[in-house]
Amino acid sequence: MEITTAARSLLEHKGRDIWTIAPGAMVLDAIHLMDEKNVGALPVMDGSKLVGIVSERDYMSKVMLKGKSSKETPVSDIMTRDVVTVSPDQNVSECMRIVSEHRIRHLPVVDDGQLLGIVSIGDLVKWTIATQRMTIEQLEAYINGGYSA
Repeated sequence: MEITTAARSLLEHKGRDIWTIAPGAMVLDAIHLMDEKNVGALPVMDGSKLVGIVSERDYMSKVMLKGKSSKETPVSDIMTRDVVTVSPDQNVSECMRIVSEHRIRHLPVVDDGQLLGIVSIGDLVKWTIATQRMTIEQLEAYINGGYSA
């Protein structure tokens, strides 16, 4: 089932709050911000330019498991630099394919170099389930004779 809702619509629905961190910030600051905002990743911004993304997974594998200090390690040392992004016009099905293909959980939505927001795999799954539920309800109404065109 192709879900054609654009990433732009998904961002409008979930809200466009974006919390970011600078590459020179310490990892501990990033972890505190992720905890405070209840997010699993932060875009790393150098001014208005997206230069990376840092996630809980980055922290676990590149700091904690290697015995580094989160107080003394800059975000730039552990961030993912080759950020996979989507345009606001790409649809939910395309976004699901991208996160699955790249094995990532957070997908920045970028338009003409400007970060518009982040779509998480949780957002995509929630939207997919809601769309499927609506389709099932419409089909049940049609079968039961209560569907009006």
